[in-house]
Amino acid sequence: MLKTLHIENYALIRQSDIVFDKGFVVITGETGAGKSILLGALSLLLGQRADTQVLSDKEHKCVVEASFDISDLGLQSLFERYDSEYDDTLILRREILPSAKSRAFVNDSPANLQFLKELGPHILDIHSQYQTLTLTESTFQTQLLDTFADHSPLPQYVQLYRDYTALKRELEQLTARDNENNKLRDYNLFLFNELQSAHLQDGEQQELEEESRLIEHAETIKEALGTVIALCDGQADDGVISRLSASRSSLSRVASFHEGIDSLFHRLDSCLIEAQDILSEVISLDDKIQFSPERQAAVSERLDLIYRLQKKHNVSTVADLLQIQDRLGEQLKEADSLDDLIREKMEQVDKVFAQLQQTADSLTSSRRKAGLLLEKQLLPVLASLGMASAHIVADITAAPDYGPLGHDTVRLLFNANQGGTPRPLADVASGGELSRLMLAVKSLVTRRSLLPTIIFDEIDSGVSGDISVAVGTIMRRMADNMQVIAISHLPQIAAKAGQHLKVSKALEGDTTISRIRQLSPDERVTEIAVMLSSNPPTQAALQTARELMLSQPDNQPVPNK
Repeated sequence: MLKTLHIENYALIRQSDIVFDKGFVVITGETGAGKSILLGALSLLLGQRADTQVLSDKEHKCVVEASFDISDLGLQSLFERYDSEYDDTLILRREILPSAKSRAFVNDSPANLQFLKELGPHILDIHSQYQTLTLTESTFQTQLLDTFADHSPLPQYVQLYRDYTALKRELEQLTARDNENNKLRDYNLFLFNELQSAHLQDGEQQELEEESRLIEHAETIKEALGTVIALCDGQADDGVISRLSASRSSLSRVASFHEGIDSLFHRLDSCLIEAQDILSEVISLDDKIQFSPERQAAVSERLDLIYRLQKKHNVSTVADLLQIQDRLGEQLKEADSLDDLIREKMEQVDKVFAQLQQTADSLTSSRRKAGLLLEKQLLPVLASLGMASAHIVADITAAPDYGPLGHDTVRLLFNANQGGTPRPLADVASGGELSRLMLAVKSLVTRRSLLPTIIFDEIDSGVSGDISVAVGTIMRRMADNMQVIAISHLPQIAAKAGQHLKVSKALEGDTTISRIRQLSPDERVTEIAVMLSSNPPTQAALQTARELMLSQPDNQPVPNK
């Protein structure tokens, strides 16, 4: 429950400290006095976006701080998730600096707004006037039925829906990749087959280019080799080898007579051996080199193929072409495996969708039962609010698609008069009827929730007389199980509260400010009397105010002045 609220430099409020009681608390005041400023300040604590326009004094910061009793709410895991220290007394603070920067604190430790937004629904429900219109929305009506559905399969459905949408998204991504691959698959397959059929070998280009040069100059080479053979051939008397051999023989006869001759003999012997070896290799090379137009054409054709492929793929070596061939092969394998992945993902989607359908059917059944329960429990409350002839029906039909909340389109059909045909709320309910209907709904929902505090911002708009007494009675009964804070302009409701706060305006210098204070029993009588009549109140209004307050068994003693 909300225990205290400190507001400083916010809108018309310079500084205010409020202590809230348990049970039913009412806040009254003239129009424009600043009652709704309280809601704006509390909204900041629930993570609402900050705005420097709320600074009354533009030179100083705005501070809003509140303390809550959260001992029975089981929020420890939420604090652990945000690595924040837990305490049964929760202190939230927001600061808005003149520089437009905003800071948030949870139990005096800095916190981000997301933490405040997640805490908010667990500790406080602010029902402002415009929220009554949400009652006409299908999503709100669906969630309302789920609140009444005992052991609803909604959590299971929500998880399945998340799984289903995630799998569908993955399938769509795979399919998009497959479509993209299909655009290139035929071309990539052609390129791969072209490279593969070429039977390329790393290093063959250099060998072929050398062979091509050799064949191209074969005749010139053979002519040169023939000349060498003729000059060196040992069979000819004037051949180099014959002459070297004769010279060696001449030196061999005199080598023993002189050391220098012996050295020359060995050197000449080495030259002879080297010349004979050269001749042998020249003869062998001459035998191998043959001019073949057919081989020349084959080598030229092979090189043309290699050059064409290199130009096509913008590379300069056979090794590069082989790398491209390998990469194309991997892409084709991936494309084939993508087909398998798509089939597997489709099977997963179908499996989860079948579970989704089954759970959605259970959810529909649960909601139909909840609809009957809602109708049964709402009618007595509506009757107490002056709508004894009202009739409400929870109409559930199949939605076009499966959505986050199921496969249902939920419509609350309403008729306030006897014998009429129930129609959608937005078409038939007046503003006052919607307010009363929302109050009835809230009174039922709060019985099923652990929410400690609810704030009504003039939910009694459009009602008066005996109906306002009934509205106050419902709020007081709600306050048996939770803290109810109502901003109201009706004396019948104010009289039923256990604590009465008044908001008033005053002029300090040239500045209008708002003040909030708790009324004493005497002041309550006067305030309710003013609400009943005029200011100053008549004696009759004062007596009526005392009677209204005396009718509340849990109120403080009423003065008899």
